This record gives sequence, structure tokens and C-alpha cells, in this order.
Amino acid sequence: MKLNLLLGGLAIAAVTAGPASAQDSVKIGFITKFPVPFFATMEDGARAAAEEDGNIELVFGVGESATDIEGQIRLIESMVVQGVDGIAITPVDPTVASTLDRAIEQGVKVVLMDNSIPDWTGLTAIATTDNYAAGVIAGQNLATVLNDGDTLGILEGVPGVPALDDRVNGMLEGLGGINVEIVGRGATNCTEELGLNVAQDILTANPDVNAIYAACGPPAAGAAKAIENAGIDPGNIFLQGFDFCCGEAEAMEAGYEDATVAQFPFNMAKYGVEALASAIRGGEVESLIDSGAALVTPDNMHDMM
Repeated sequence: MKLNLLLGGLAIAAVTAGPASAQDSVKIGFITKFPVPFFATMEDGARAAAEEDGNIELVFGVGESATDIEGQIRLIESMVVQGVDGIAITPVDPTVASTLDRAIEQGVKVVLMDNSIPDWTGLTAIATTDNYAAGVIAGQNLATVLNDGDTLGILEGVPGVPALDDRVNGMLEGLGGINVEIVGRGATNCTEELGLNVAQDILTANPDVNAIYAACGPPAAGAAKAIENAGIDPGNIFLQGFDFCCGEAEAMEAGYEDATVAQFPFNMAKYGVEALASAIRGGEVESLIDSGAALVTPDNMHDMM
């Protein structure tokens, strides 16, 4: 059974998977940040967990953008009104913690996915990529093509969001002892449009920049377009992305993106929903559930799709 609702412009869908029983059926709210393929894949992972379990009802909600704080707060409140036993959420900003606290006061358990809320202790568990370690993978790959004195531009995600900051800090750690000059960096809010704009600014000021690192998938695709628009030979600049989504495969096929770090959003969501259902039923769960990461290049990209 599927029921589509509308809450303040935010899409909500309720899905019941498998036969429920009064003894062990659970109702879980599943909230993601905004409608892009990465989060659609997470929804697929949540559905897989529900189908395997047979007694999980999922209520889906998605915000409008990577900075839609008020929208996500409304979704949390709606889930509580609908009587969920737990909420699995990719928090858009730490300020949603107070709304989650109110949900917990009403008996709702919370599992975070994708990124954490710093110093917030209300969560049952977090299912995520180790973003710092994944950033190190990106930096180590950049270290194979950069030398002392080379230049690097950085397309950040949303500064202040720990998972996205970790991707940048991990990348810098992964560079090791290579002394590169960072000639430009800017926030993109993980959008292709801002990724294009920031990359254009970097390329305009530094047309000979050796590499660009994008901490999210859409800005990486934007950077690829900026390189193409600038008429730069893609063989003269190394573009390293993160996420392997949202146009990155196409950019790699066209020769403008050289590598990216893939997360596994399907597993992230599947493991998160499984842990949340277990916790609701009184089971013990790990507080940190690592969903993994891997380097993607043109040589292995089709195996990762």
C-alpha cells in the first residue's frame, strides 16, 4: 500500500512492506535532504530492509535542498504526528537536533544516516561513510598526480556540516607531505550550479591550476562543465570528485572527471533501517555502522554502477 501526502511543499510517501503483526511491526519515518539520485538510492536501500524484514512500515519524506532546515523540521514533526516508532534521517543541519529531542521525548528512536550532529547524544546509532577516511582516499589519489608546488582548487560542500568538512580535511591529510598551493576554495551547498560558479572563479583566476577537488557529486559535475566551457584540455587538469553521483559518470565518460570516491548509499540506508528496527524491538545495535567507500576511476566505473 502506498499513500502520497503533501506537507508544505515537501513530498511524503507512506509504504507498507510485507505482512505486519501486532507484536513486532514497526513504523519508521525515513527522511532525506533533497531529491537527487544519491538519496533516491538510499530510499531503495530502506525499502530493501523493509521487504526483507516483512514487518516494517516506512513513511518517506524529503526536503527541497541541502539547506532546507525548516522543511526538515516540519518533516520530523509530521512523522511524530503520524505515530512513527523511529526516525532514520540524514540531518541537513545541527539545528534540527532540538526537534529530534522532542521526538525522542515522545518515545521515538533516532538513527542518523550519512552525517552526524556534533555533540548530540540523542541518537541510537549512525549509519554512514567514514567521510574523513574516504577523504583520505581522495587525497591519496591526488597525491599520485600532484607534485610540490602544484596548485589545487577546492569545491567545499556546506561548511559546518561535519561529514562534508571531513571530506575536505581527510583529502588534505591524504596528500601527505606534498606541498601544494590551494589557489581557491568555496562553498557549493552541494549543488551543480554553485560548483560550476566556484570552479569558474578558480579557473578564471588560475587557468593553469593543476587539480580541482569537489567534496560532493553535483559540484564535481559542475566543475567538469566549467573546465569544458573554459576550453581547457581535460588532460591538463585533474578533477577528483566525491559521491559518484549526479552527473559524475557522464563527466567521467566524457573525459573531464578523472576519479571520484563512491559511497554506498543503498547499504547506508539498509543498515540504518535494520538497526533502527532492531533497537525499537529492544535489540542491541552498534553505535557506528560504517557503510564503506571506494575509489572510482574510468577503469572500474562500470563495475561500480
